[in-house]
Amino acid sequence: MSLRLIREGAVARLLIDRADKRNAFDMAMWQALPALVAEAVADPAAKVLELRAADPGAAFCAGADIRELLANKDDAAWRAANQAAINRAQYELARADIPTIAFVEGDCVGGGCGIAMACDIRVAAPAARFGITPAKLGLVYPLHDVKLLVDLVGPGQAKRMLFTGELLGADEAQQIGLVEIVGDSSDALTAQIAAASGSSARAIKDFVRRVLDGQVADDAETLAVFAAAFTTPDFAEGTAAFVEKRKPEFRS
Repeated sequence: MSLRLIREGAVARLLIDRADKRNAFDMAMWQALPALVAEAVADPAAKVLELRAADPGAAFCAGADIRELLANKDDAAWRAANQAAINRAQYELARADIPTIAFVEGDCVGGGCGIAMACDIRVAAPAARFGITPAKLGLVYPLHDVKLLVDLVGPGQAKRMLFTGELLGADEAQQIGLVEIVGDSSDALTAQIAAASGSSARAIKDFVRRVLDGQVADDAETLAVFAAAFTTPDFAEGTAAFVEKRKPEFRS
């Protein structure tokens, strides 16, 4: 299996395991991704989902499998199914209920960059490179993924990346907002998220998604979520730990 899910305590890891193809995604992988994300989210022990290459130092993902695309370029039904699989995978990943992290050690290109952008936070090793290259292939990047890019880096930098297909190093990617952290590991970040309140993280993630999707003011639902937080076990534990000057032990 080119994608596999493993669990380490409160951290679920989705490993991209196709190093011989630079972890390029074929249609079977796009189709498998939503179910694996759902499986991680459904695990009550999982508080954060990390995506990374199975082989340390390998490409995170070189994008879509171009050989597969070429082999099926004249098959309209296949192209439609492939597009639907890509769109669903990116949509479901971007809206997973728990926090998601992409840890990028090597190249992260095209559809691979889309996968990283669909995560909540990107951590890049110093050798990582990012690029979106449809313009070099005569293709068009999906609108959903263009929005992910614009939300992160703004329209000007998004156009530069899309028009040129240029590969950016980790430091430049961080400077323009594509990457949040440059470092050799994402372990400290995953541990911090795993130690925090899961119920808080899920609600806050939903609020951020609402803002990105255009909501600008509270509605009855968001006000109810805010009010209900004061009645949760996590609030009781968090405030007790604060008063007692100890680390909280959240159950959610």
